[in-house]
Amino acid sequence: MFADNLVELRRYHKISQEELAERIGVSRQTLSKYETGESLPDIEKCMALADVFGVSMDDLVTYKRSENMGLGVPPKGKHIFGMVKMGDKGQIVIPAKARKIFDLNPGDNLIVLGDEGQGIAIIKEKGLLNLIHSAKQKDE
Repeated sequence: MFADNLVELRRYHKISQEELAERIGVSRQTLSKYETGESLPDIEKCMALADVFGVSMDDLVTYKRSENMGLGVPPKGKHIFGMVKMGDKGQIVIPAKARKIFDLNPGDNLIVLGDEGQGIAIIKEKGLLNLIHSAKQKDE
């Protein structure tokens, strides 16, 4: 996982092994060993790699493309929760990981927003109210 993610991210960002090695303070040979799986970086180097690519350290280390519709490691703060199927009456089940990350609980009011060009978004009522309140304070 880690080695595959590292290679994919480096290529996606069009960074050479030499440039990336320099940015995190290791030799090109050491970076090559990370990419082949011959060795693993320590925590500090792993954090530096995640920062260079703008991804979470957890995703850098454990993300599995095969479990995420074949998509690569997402940027930090972005998530791929998988596919859901809509029921006959339009209901969907929000994946457990999404419910945990966004603190969604039974009984929470959710607002469904839509943009015909971008799609549908779901936001907690409390989150939208906080956003509106913040915007009003900036205008005052």
